[in-house]
Amino acid sequence: MPSVLSLAIVGGVAAVATFLLVPLTARAAVRLGASREPDAHHIHDTPTPAAGGLAMLVGVVVAVAVAPAVGGFSGAVDTPGEILGGVAAVAMVLAVGFYDDIRDLSPPAKAASVAAAGVVLHLSGVSIAVFRVPFWDLVFLSQEWSAVITVLWVLGMANAVNLIDGLDGLAAGIVAIASGAFLLYALRLADQGVIDEANPGALWAVVALGVCVGFLPHNLYPARVFMGDGGALLLGVLMAAATISVGGRSTVEFSGQAFFFYAPLVIPLVILGVPVVDTLFAIVRRAVGRRGFSVADREHLHHRLMRLGHGHRRAVLVLWLWTALLSAFVLFPTYTGRGDAIVPVGIAALALGLFTIFHPRFGYDTLEVDEEELDRLKKL
Repeated sequence: MPSVLSLAIVGGVAAVATFLLVPLTARAAVRLGASREPDAHHIHDTPTPAAGGLAMLVGVVVAVAVAPAVGGFSGAVDTPGEILGGVAAVAMVLAVGFYDDIRDLSPPAKAASVAAAGVVLHLSGVSIAVFRVPFWDLVFLSQEWSAVITVLWVLGMANAVNLIDGLDGLAAGIVAIASGAFLLYALRLADQGVIDEANPGALWAVVALGVCVGFLPHNLYPARVFMGDGGALLLGVLMAAATISVGGRSTVEFSGQAFFFYAPLVIPLVILGVPVVDTLFAIVRRAVGRRGFSVADREHLHHRLMRLGHGHRRAVLVLWLWTALLSAFVLFPTYTGRGDAIVPVGIAALALGLFTIFHPRFGYDTLEVDEEELDRLKKL
Protein backbone atom coordinates (compact mmCIF):
# COMPACT_ATOMS: atom_id res chain seq x y z
CA MET A 1 0.00 0.00 0.00
CA PRO A 2 1.17 3.59 -0.59
CA SER A 3 3.17 5.34 2.09
CA VAL A 4 1.98 8.49 3.83
CA LEU A 5 4.40 10.49 1.66
CA SER A 6 3.01 8.96 -1.55
CA LEU A 7 -0.55 9.73 -0.47
CA ALA A 8 0.43 13.28 0.48
CA ILE A 9 2.02 13.85 -2.92
CA VAL A 10 -0.99 12.59 -4.89
CA GLY A 11 -3.44 14.48 -2.69
CA GLY A 12 -1.27 17.61 -2.88
CA VAL A 13 -1.14 17.43 -6.68
CA ALA A 14 -4.93 17.17 -6.80
CA ALA A 15 -5.28 20.11 -4.41
CA VAL A 16 -2.80 22.40 -6.20
CA ALA A 17 -4.18 21.66 -9.66
CA THR A 18 -7.73 22.31 -8.51
CA PHE A 19 -6.80 25.49 -6.61
CA LEU A 20 -4.92 27.01 -9.55
CA LEU A 21 -7.59 26.22 -12.12
CA VAL A 22 -10.68 27.41 -10.23
CA PRO A 23 -10.25 31.11 -11.22
CA LEU A 24 -9.84 30.13 -14.89
CA THR A 25 -12.91 27.89 -14.88
CA ALA A 26 -14.90 30.61 -13.08
CA ARG A 27 -14.19 33.07 -15.91
CA ALA A 28 -15.12 30.42 -18.46
CA ALA A 29 -18.38 29.77 -16.61
CA VAL A 30 -19.38 33.42 -16.81
CA ARG A 31 -18.84 33.42 -20.57
CA LEU A 32 -20.77 30.18 -21.02
CA GLY A 33 -23.66 31.29 -18.82
CA ALA A 34 -23.00 28.73 -16.08
CA SER A 35 -23.84 31.08 -13.22
CA ARG A 36 -26.16 30.11 -10.40
CA GLU A 37 -28.91 32.55 -9.58
CA PRO A 38 -30.29 32.84 -6.02
CA ASP A 39 -32.96 30.15 -5.55
CA ALA A 40 -34.84 28.10 -2.96
CA HIS A 41 -31.96 25.68 -2.42
CA HIS A 42 -28.91 27.95 -2.36
CA ILE A 43 -28.49 30.92 -0.05
CA HIS A 44 -26.64 33.70 -1.86
CA ASP A 45 -27.47 37.19 -3.03
CA THR A 46 -25.84 37.54 -6.44
CA PRO A 47 -25.27 35.28 -9.48
CA THR A 48 -22.18 33.17 -8.87
CA PRO A 49 -20.17 31.11 -11.41
CA ALA A 50 -20.77 27.39 -10.95
CA ALA A 51 -17.75 25.83 -12.58
CA GLY A 52 -15.63 24.55 -9.71
CA GLY A 53 -16.33 21.03 -10.93
CA LEU A 54 -14.30 21.64 -14.09
CA ALA A 55 -11.21 22.41 -12.00
CA MET A 56 -11.94 19.36 -9.83
CA LEU A 57 -12.00 17.11 -12.89
CA VAL A 58 -8.58 18.35 -13.96
CA GLY A 59 -7.34 17.78 -10.42
CA VAL A 60 -8.60 14.18 -10.55
CA VAL A 61 -6.99 13.48 -13.92
CA VAL A 62 -3.62 15.02 -13.00
CA ALA A 63 -3.48 13.23 -9.64
CA VAL A 64 -4.31 9.85 -11.19
CA ALA A 65 -1.71 10.44 -13.91
CA VAL A 66 0.96 11.27 -11.31
CA ALA A 67 0.19 8.27 -9.05
CA PRO A 68 2.19 5.66 -11.04
CA ALA A 69 5.33 7.81 -10.87
CA VAL A 70 4.99 8.44 -7.13
CA GLY A 71 5.26 4.84 -6.05
CA GLY A 72 3.12 2.74 -3.74
CA PHE A 73 0.17 2.63 -6.11
CA SER A 74 1.56 -0.08 -8.37
CA GLY A 75 -1.04 -2.62 -7.32
CA ALA A 76 -3.89 -0.30 -8.30
CA VAL A 77 -2.43 1.11 -11.49
CA ASP A 78 -1.24 -2.27 -12.75
CA THR A 79 -4.92 -2.99 -13.43
CA PRO A 80 -5.77 0.27 -15.21
CA GLY A 81 -9.30 -0.76 -16.14
CA GLU A 82 -10.74 0.27 -12.77
CA ILE A 83 -8.80 3.55 -12.75
CA LEU A 84 -9.83 4.47 -16.29
CA GLY A 85 -13.41 3.48 -15.53
CA GLY A 86 -13.45 5.72 -12.46
CA VAL A 87 -12.06 8.69 -14.41
CA ALA A 88 -14.58 8.10 -17.19
CA ALA A 89 -17.44 7.96 -14.67
CA VAL A 90 -16.51 11.23 -12.97
CA ALA A 91 -16.02 12.91 -16.36
CA MET A 92 -19.51 11.77 -17.41
CA VAL A 93 -21.29 13.17 -14.38
CA LEU A 94 -19.24 16.37 -14.51
CA ALA A 95 -20.32 16.93 -18.13
CA VAL A 96 -23.96 16.23 -17.29
CA GLY A 97 -23.94 18.45 -14.22
CA PHE A 98 -22.21 21.31 -16.03
CA TYR A 99 -24.73 21.07 -18.86
CA ASP A 100 -27.50 21.19 -16.26
CA ASP A 101 -25.98 24.36 -14.78
CA ILE A 102 -26.20 25.97 -18.24
CA ARG A 103 -29.35 24.52 -19.78
CA ASP A 104 -31.42 22.98 -16.93
CA LEU A 105 -31.47 19.27 -17.73
CA SER A 106 -34.62 17.39 -16.71
CA PRO A 107 -34.30 15.38 -13.45
CA PRO A 108 -34.98 11.99 -15.12
CA ALA A 109 -32.30 12.67 -17.73
CA LYS A 110 -29.80 13.69 -15.05
CA ALA A 111 -30.58 10.60 -12.95
CA ALA A 112 -30.21 8.38 -16.02
CA SER A 113 -26.81 9.92 -16.74
CA VAL A 114 -25.61 9.27 -13.18
CA ALA A 115 -26.91 5.70 -13.46
CA ALA A 116 -24.94 5.33 -16.71
CA ALA A 117 -21.82 6.40 -14.81
CA GLY A 118 -22.61 3.66 -12.28
CA VAL A 119 -22.79 1.15 -15.13
CA VAL A 120 -19.38 2.31 -16.35
CA LEU A 121 -17.95 1.75 -12.87
CA HIS A 122 -19.47 -1.73 -12.72
CA LEU A 123 -18.18 -2.73 -16.16
CA SER A 124 -14.69 -1.50 -15.28
CA GLY A 125 -14.62 -3.67 -12.16
CA VAL A 126 -15.60 -1.10 -9.51
CA SER A 127 -18.67 -2.93 -8.27
CA ILE A 128 -20.27 -4.27 -5.11
CA ALA A 129 -19.61 -7.99 -5.16
CA VAL A 130 -20.46 -9.02 -1.59
CA PHE A 131 -22.31 -7.76 1.46
CA ARG A 132 -23.37 -9.11 4.82
CA VAL A 133 -27.04 -9.46 5.57
CA PRO A 134 -27.74 -8.40 9.19
CA PHE A 135 -27.89 -11.38 11.58
CA TRP A 136 -27.47 -13.80 8.71
CA ASP A 137 -24.51 -14.41 6.40
CA LEU A 138 -22.21 -13.16 3.69
CA VAL A 139 -23.95 -12.89 0.31
CA PHE A 140 -22.08 -13.14 -2.98
CA LEU A 141 -23.98 -11.20 -5.63
CA SER A 142 -24.65 -12.35 -9.16
CA GLN A 143 -23.49 -10.11 -12.00
CA GLU A 144 -27.02 -8.77 -12.45
CA TRP A 145 -27.57 -7.92 -8.79
CA SER A 146 -24.06 -6.54 -8.50
CA ALA A 147 -24.81 -4.11 -11.35
CA VAL A 148 -28.15 -3.04 -9.86
CA ILE A 149 -26.83 -2.43 -6.35
CA THR A 150 -23.71 -0.65 -7.65
CA VAL A 151 -25.82 1.73 -9.75
CA LEU A 152 -28.15 2.42 -6.81
CA TRP A 153 -25.16 3.07 -4.56
CA VAL A 154 -23.70 5.57 -7.06
CA LEU A 155 -27.07 7.31 -7.41
CA GLY A 156 -27.42 7.55 -3.65
CA MET A 157 -23.93 8.93 -3.05
CA ALA A 158 -24.12 11.44 -5.89
CA ASN A 159 -27.52 12.77 -4.87
CA ALA A 160 -26.57 12.96 -1.19
CA VAL A 161 -23.60 15.24 -1.96
CA ASN A 162 -25.65 17.25 -4.44
CA LEU A 163 -28.48 17.88 -1.96
CA ILE A 164 -26.19 19.00 0.87
CA ASP A 165 -24.49 21.55 -1.41
CA GLY A 166 -26.58 24.49 -0.20
CA LEU A 167 -24.18 26.69 1.81
CA ASP A 168 -20.76 28.03 0.92
CA GLY A 169 -18.11 25.44 1.75
CA LEU A 170 -20.57 22.91 3.15
CA ALA A 171 -20.40 20.05 0.64
CA ALA A 172 -16.67 20.40 -0.04
CA GLY A 173 -15.90 20.44 3.69
CA ILE A 174 -18.08 17.45 4.48
CA VAL A 175 -16.60 15.38 1.64
CA ALA A 176 -13.07 16.43 2.68
CA ILE A 177 -13.68 15.18 6.24
CA ALA A 178 -15.45 12.03 5.06
CA SER A 179 -12.84 11.13 2.44
CA GLY A 180 -10.04 11.73 4.95
CA ALA A 181 -11.75 9.43 7.45
CA PHE A 182 -12.36 6.79 4.82
CA LEU A 183 -8.73 7.02 3.71
CA LEU A 184 -7.62 6.22 7.28
CA TYR A 185 -10.13 3.37 7.39
CA ALA A 186 -8.87 1.89 4.10
CA LEU A 187 -5.24 2.13 5.20
CA ARG A 188 -6.06 0.39 8.47
CA LEU A 189 -7.74 -2.50 6.63
CA ALA A 190 -4.76 -2.74 4.28
CA ASP A 191 -2.33 -2.88 7.20
CA GLN A 192 -4.34 -5.78 8.66
CA GLY A 193 -4.42 -7.65 5.34
CA VAL A 194 -8.18 -7.27 4.91
CA ILE A 195 -7.81 -5.64 1.48
CA ASP A 196 -4.92 -6.14 -0.94
CA GLU A 197 -2.55 -3.64 -2.53
CA ALA A 198 -4.46 -3.66 -5.82
CA ASN A 199 -7.50 -2.12 -4.14
CA PRO A 200 -7.88 1.49 -5.43
CA GLY A 201 -10.05 2.66 -2.53
CA ALA A 202 -7.27 4.66 -0.87
CA LEU A 203 -6.37 6.32 -4.17
CA TRP A 204 -9.94 7.49 -4.79
CA ALA A 205 -10.26 8.71 -1.21
CA VAL A 206 -7.06 10.77 -1.27
CA VAL A 207 -7.96 12.27 -4.67
CA ALA A 208 -11.39 13.30 -3.34
CA LEU A 209 -9.71 14.83 -0.28
CA GLY A 210 -7.22 16.70 -2.46
CA VAL A 211 -9.72 18.28 -4.84
CA CYS A 212 -11.90 19.38 -1.90
CA VAL A 213 -8.93 21.00 -0.13
CA GLY A 214 -7.96 22.78 -3.35
CA PHE A 215 -11.49 24.02 -3.98
CA LEU A 216 -12.42 25.11 -0.45
CA PRO A 217 -10.42 28.39 -0.34
CA HIS A 218 -12.50 29.68 -3.27
CA ASN A 219 -15.77 28.38 -1.87
CA LEU A 220 -15.73 29.49 1.78
CA TYR A 221 -18.28 32.13 2.74
CA PRO A 222 -18.69 34.44 0.89
CA ALA A 223 -18.02 32.09 -2.03
CA ARG A 224 -16.46 33.41 -5.21
CA VAL A 225 -17.37 30.26 -7.12
CA PHE A 226 -19.62 27.22 -6.66
CA MET A 227 -18.81 23.63 -7.54
CA GLY A 228 -22.12 23.39 -9.40
CA ASP A 229 -24.10 20.20 -9.94
CA GLY A 230 -21.16 18.86 -11.94
CA GLY A 231 -18.76 19.22 -9.02
CA ALA A 232 -21.22 17.78 -6.50
CA LEU A 233 -21.94 14.76 -8.68
CA LEU A 234 -18.21 14.30 -9.32
CA LEU A 235 -17.48 14.19 -5.58
CA GLY A 236 -20.38 11.79 -5.05
CA VAL A 237 -19.04 9.39 -7.68
CA LEU A 238 -15.50 9.61 -6.25
CA MET A 239 -16.84 8.68 -2.81
CA ALA A 240 -18.92 5.90 -4.35
CA ALA A 241 -15.84 4.47 -6.09
CA ALA A 242 -13.81 4.59 -2.85
CA THR A 243 -16.50 3.02 -0.67
CA ILE A 244 -17.37 0.33 -3.22
CA SER A 245 -13.72 -0.63 -3.64
CA VAL A 246 -13.22 -1.10 0.10
CA GLY A 247 -16.59 -2.07 1.56
CA GLY A 248 -18.16 -3.91 -1.35
CA ARG A 249 -15.40 -6.41 -2.04
CA SER A 250 -14.12 -7.50 1.37
CA THR A 251 -15.13 -10.87 2.80
CA VAL A 252 -13.04 -10.78 5.98
CA GLU A 253 -14.58 -9.78 9.30
CA PHE A 254 -12.64 -7.07 11.07
CA SER A 255 -13.19 -5.02 14.22
CA GLY A 256 -14.76 -1.77 13.13
CA GLN A 257 -15.68 -3.24 9.77
CA ALA A 258 -18.28 -5.55 11.28
CA PHE A 259 -19.51 -3.33 14.10
CA PHE A 260 -22.96 -2.57 12.73
CA PHE A 261 -24.82 -5.84 12.14
CA TYR A 262 -21.71 -7.13 10.33
CA ALA A 263 -22.45 -4.92 7.33
CA PRO A 264 -19.27 -3.20 6.03
CA LEU A 265 -21.16 -0.98 3.58
CA VAL A 266 -22.90 0.71 6.50
CA ILE A 267 -19.59 2.34 7.46
CA PRO A 268 -19.47 4.90 4.60
CA LEU A 269 -23.13 5.66 5.29
CA VAL A 270 -22.16 6.55 8.86
CA ILE A 271 -19.18 8.66 7.78
CA LEU A 272 -21.43 10.49 5.31
CA GLY A 273 -24.23 10.60 7.87
CA VAL A 274 -25.04 14.30 7.45
CA PRO A 275 -25.82 14.22 3.69
CA VAL A 276 -27.41 10.77 4.01
CA VAL A 277 -29.79 11.92 6.77
CA ASP A 278 -30.54 15.08 4.81
CA THR A 279 -31.38 13.02 1.73
CA LEU A 280 -33.66 10.66 3.68
CA PHE A 281 -35.50 13.60 5.24
CA ALA A 282 -35.91 15.18 1.79
CA ILE A 283 -37.34 11.96 0.32
CA VAL A 284 -39.88 11.51 3.13
CA ARG A 285 -40.77 15.22 3.26
CA ARG A 286 -41.44 15.45 -0.44
CA ALA A 287 -43.27 12.12 -0.59
CA VAL A 288 -45.63 13.17 2.21
CA GLY A 289 -46.09 16.58 0.63
CA ARG A 290 -46.67 14.97 -2.80
CA ARG A 291 -43.92 16.99 -4.40
CA GLY A 292 -41.29 15.87 -6.88
CA PHE A 293 -37.95 14.83 -5.44
CA SER A 294 -36.18 17.38 -7.63
CA VAL A 295 -38.28 20.32 -6.34
CA ALA A 296 -36.01 22.54 -4.25
CA ASP A 297 -37.08 23.78 -0.82
CA ARG A 298 -35.59 25.38 2.27
CA GLU A 299 -36.12 22.49 4.66
CA HIS A 300 -32.66 20.92 4.45
CA LEU A 301 -30.52 20.55 7.57
CA HIS A 302 -28.48 23.66 6.81
CA HIS A 303 -31.63 25.73 6.30
CA ARG A 304 -33.03 24.51 9.62
CA LEU A 305 -29.78 25.39 11.38
CA MET A 306 -29.96 28.93 10.05
CA ARG A 307 -33.57 29.27 11.19
CA LEU A 308 -32.45 28.14 14.64
CA GLY A 309 -30.27 31.24 14.74
CA HIS A 310 -26.92 30.03 13.43
CA GLY A 311 -25.21 32.27 10.92
CA HIS A 312 -23.90 31.04 7.56
CA ARG A 313 -20.39 30.20 8.78
CA ARG A 314 -21.54 28.64 12.05
CA ALA A 315 -24.15 26.45 10.34
CA VAL A 316 -21.43 25.08 8.07
CA LEU A 317 -19.10 24.52 11.03
CA VAL A 318 -21.79 22.65 12.98
CA LEU A 319 -22.39 20.22 10.12
CA TRP A 320 -18.64 19.77 9.61
CA LEU A 321 -18.35 18.86 13.29
CA TRP A 322 -21.21 16.35 13.00
CA THR A 323 -19.36 14.70 10.10
CA ALA A 324 -16.13 14.59 12.12
CA LEU A 325 -17.97 13.07 15.09
CA LEU A 326 -19.61 10.39 12.96
CA SER A 327 -16.23 9.61 11.40
CA ALA A 328 -14.72 9.22 14.87
CA PHE A 329 -17.36 6.59 15.70
CA VAL A 330 -16.11 4.52 12.77
CA LEU A 331 -12.38 5.04 13.26
CA PHE A 332 -12.27 4.40 17.02
CA PRO A 333 -13.13 0.67 16.93
CA THR A 334 -11.18 0.23 13.70
CA TYR A 335 -7.92 1.44 15.21
CA THR A 336 -8.37 0.23 18.79
CA GLY A 337 -10.16 -3.08 18.25
CA ARG A 338 -12.59 -2.10 21.01
CA GLY A 339 -15.93 -0.38 21.18
CA ASP A 340 -17.89 -2.33 18.58
CA ALA A 341 -20.81 -2.82 20.95
CA ILE A 342 -21.23 0.86 21.78
CA VAL A 343 -21.13 2.15 18.22
CA PRO A 344 -24.72 1.20 17.24
CA VAL A 345 -25.94 2.84 20.45
CA GLY A 346 -23.89 5.93 19.67
CA ILE A 347 -25.27 6.11 16.14
CA ALA A 348 -28.82 5.82 17.46
CA ALA A 349 -28.11 8.60 19.97
CA LEU A 350 -26.73 10.83 17.22
CA ALA A 351 -29.75 10.15 15.02
CA LEU A 352 -32.08 11.02 17.90
CA GLY A 353 -30.07 14.18 18.51
CA LEU A 354 -30.40 15.19 14.87
CA PHE A 355 -34.14 14.56 14.96
CA THR A 356 -34.56 16.52 18.18
CA ILE A 357 -32.51 19.51 17.07
CA PHE A 358 -33.90 19.81 13.59
CA HIS A 359 -37.45 18.59 14.45
CA PRO A 360 -38.33 17.77 10.82
CA ARG A 361 -41.94 18.56 10.02
CA PHE A 362 -42.72 16.61 6.89
CA GLY A 363 -45.41 17.58 4.45
CA TYR A 364 -45.26 21.35 4.38
CA ASP A 365 -42.85 24.22 4.05
CA THR A 366 -42.19 25.97 7.36
CA LEU A 367 -41.46 29.31 5.73
CA GLU A 368 -44.75 29.30 3.86
CA VAL A 369 -46.70 28.45 7.02
CA ASP A 370 -45.02 31.25 8.93
CA GLU A 371 -45.91 33.77 6.22
CA GLU A 372 -49.54 32.61 6.14
CA GLU A 373 -49.78 32.87 9.91
CA LEU A 374 -48.32 36.37 9.78
CA ASP A 375 -50.89 37.47 7.18
CA ARG A 376 -53.70 36.03 9.32
CA LEU A 377 -52.52 37.94 12.37
CA LYS A 378 -52.28 41.15 10.37
CA LYS A 379 -55.90 40.79 9.27
CA LEU A 380 -57.02 40.29 12.86
